[in-house]
Amino acid sequence: MDNTKRYHTILERFDQITQRMSAPEVISNQSAYRDFAVERSDLEEAVNRINKYFKFKKRIEEDREVISNSNDRELIEFAKMEIDEIGEDIEKLEKEINLLLIPKDPDDSRNTIFEIRAGTGGNEAALFAGDLSRMYRLFAEKHKWKLDLLGSHPSEAGGFKEIVFMISGKEAFGKLKFESGVHRVQRVPETESSGRIHTSAVTVAVLPEAKEIDIKIDQNDLRIDVFRASGPGGQSVNMTDSAVRITHLPSGLVVSCQDEKSQHKNRDKALKVLRARLYEAAKRERDEQRAQKRRSMVGSGDRSAKIRTYNYPQGRVSDHRIGYTTHNLKGVIDGELDEIIEALLLSDREKKLCEEIEKTRKKASD
Repeated sequence: MDNTKRYHTILERFDQITQRMSAPEVISNQSAYRDFAVERSDLEEAVNRINKYFKFKKRIEEDREVISNSNDRELIEFAKMEIDEIGEDIEKLEKEINLLLIPKDPDDSRNTIFEIRAGTGGNEAALFAGDLSRMYRLFAEKHKWKLDLLGSHPSEAGGFKEIVFMISGKEAFGKLKFESGVHRVQRVPETESSGRIHTSAVTVAVLPEAKEIDIKIDQNDLRIDVFRASGPGGQSVNMTDSAVRITHLPSGLVVSCQDEKSQHKNRDKALKVLRARLYEAAKRERDEQRAQKRRSMVGSGDRSAKIRTYNYPQGRVSDHRIGYTTHNLKGVIDGELDEIIEALLLSDREKKLCEEIEKTRKKASD
């Protein structure tokens, strides 16, 4: 199917959805209405560009008629110049439309759970884990997203051995999913008297929030232990057994939460993290069954893969997956992640577009 036919099909589908959303039987069915509303929203930006595309096509036809029928040389030259200019605009529009029409990951609209853990580097890694958690908090605030702490293990020297939180907001997972992996920092620790640069690492896991409808957990598969919460150095945080540790017996996954004074709240938060981990495991298994699709994406989310380096002496941040470098390290650490994230999203979309084109070619040749 060429672009013109494809675009007409999309416009027709968009009109169908718009009409269906005004039908009484759809309005009275919240689930059906929501599904149509989501599909319409996903198509709307592409439709706006498609309408612009057809306006440009019409102008080119009009210019060609002028060239064929007019005797006015000046008018003919103007028409030829406009055809060249509009041709470039059409090429740009086609690329934008094709990117917008790539099927979205259904998880992109979900909230996201972050698990940040200090890796190699001892106290310096824990301090950097704290820096990264602050970076994501500031980024969330900038986008007016909500951040809820789900659990943490502070380090005596500062920062965190581990911190888990949820970011809630529109397209939160879609924007942040490529943050999964090993984040490496190169800098001189405050405790280093010789001024020697240390390299430390922190692992980040970004999980889509899973609802109960996605992952049903049998209570008989859980072992729930309660204990007294403690802080750095083992000191007691409160005097009641409010901390909760949940073990999922079939998978062996263990999740604990002690940040709330209420045992019930800690249990709910721990279950959210457990559900997200189980959902991620199921998703990973599904993706592996789809052969190399996951491997072709920008950053598969493999936590063992070094994805980014933050070099403090040079004020540089480098994302190794796409060869992206910025010297605005301070801005990035202060939550200015939009440029990096947009570059990652664009690279991922372009790779997916190449896959779609290759699929179309194979179908045409079969």
